[in-house]
Amino acid sequence: MSLTPPKIGYVLKRYPRYSETFIVNEILAHEAAGQPIEIFSLRPVEETHFQDNLGKVRAPVTRLTERLKNPDALWRLMMRARSGLPAASWTLLGQMKNSSGQDVAQALELALACRERDVAHLHAHFGTVSTTVARLAARLVGIGYTFTAHAKDIYFDYQEDTRLDEKLRDAAHVVTVSDYNVNFLEQRFGAAAGNLSRIYNGLDLDRFTHADPAPDATDILAVGRLVEKKGFHILIEAVRLLRDQGRTVRCTIVGGGDEATYLSGQIAAADLGEAVTLAGPRPQSEVIEMMRDAAVFACPCVVGRDGNRDGLPTVLLEAMALGTPCVATAVTGIPELVRDGETGLCIPEGDPQALAAALARMLDDAALRQGFSTAGRALIAREFDQHVNAARLRAIWHDAIAGTGTGTGLPQQRSA
Repeated sequence: MSLTPPKIGYVLKRYPRYSETFIVNEILAHEAAGQPIEIFSLRPVEETHFQDNLGKVRAPVTRLTERLKNPDALWRLMMRARSGLPAASWTLLGQMKNSSGQDVAQALELALACRERDVAHLHAHFGTVSTTVARLAARLVGIGYTFTAHAKDIYFDYQEDTRLDEKLRDAAHVVTVSDYNVNFLEQRFGAAAGNLSRIYNGLDLDRFTHADPAPDATDILAVGRLVEKKGFHILIEAVRLLRDQGRTVRCTIVGGGDEATYLSGQIAAADLGEAVTLAGPRPQSEVIEMMRDAAVFACPCVVGRDGNRDGLPTVLLEAMALGTPCVATAVTGIPELVRDGETGLCIPEGDPQALAAALARMLDDAALRQGFSTAGRALIAREFDQHVNAARLRAIWHDAIAGTGTGTGLPQQRSA
């Protein structure tokens, strides 16, 4: 008879979020392997569109109290903590002077939930507030924590110190999503980043089945939030350049965000209303069909003025898994996926002329698109299978719970 694995608590700032498909994929892979999960969300849901497969997640979701209503509520929480947590936890509260009251209150609530529900280990996504709360709660209840660092939490210029160095040092293990991130964190934080592994975000390859690209396809597709780091302003300028070369171009950009008005103005100013469509958010099933129909998928990411950038966009994984040829920019870990001349075309960021040339090359050469489609799918199958990658993460948890802490039985896997 097999024993049920120890329960893992996922700590997330908001759950669910439409842009965080990789978290839903990861949880589903764990559940398929029989791993018990509890999800803890720190902030309210703000979105109206969600992943199609969200309903398959069986894990219960606890929404921690965002802000206590009054001092009496805080006092009641402290009394619960004093009676429900180990005696040493009370002493630890005095060592949390650098933490906000909101973070401490949520950590107390989370620690109590872990104690009551036999949660053996906490795992957070993003090294900001979710890891702050997971770290405090783990110390209070006397268990370990790990976290996955992505991109904004590593590169964004926050006004307040997120104490990423302390989190890296204290965690039983830290995962990040690209070799680029591993190298950056090791160079910046030195010994504090000693417990660090790269595990790529994964896909359900059975859901994203490969198909050869249609040789007569003509449309350009891009998908993502309408924010600076996605580089859609560069894509619109590249379409203008193609139009001015005498080409008939159709480009659809799927997603919503703060830059919708700006991008609409850019399209109108360039008289590109018939060439570029801002389609707004779409269900994932519809996006998949749009990817299958496109001649080329464009991912023109840039580093934002505030340092924010993408890590390894899930939409690129999805497009390549489906067989859609991709043009992307050499930002953070993207060249590990879109390997220039092998699995797609990878160009410098912020260069509309280079983007236009790469798109034109793709549109004009069906054989090139076919070669990239086949090679791209092979790379996804080899490196980005969500079940394989989720198993590596569970092995790290197993080591942490067993007391080894470092997950040293799993070597860092880096791109060839």
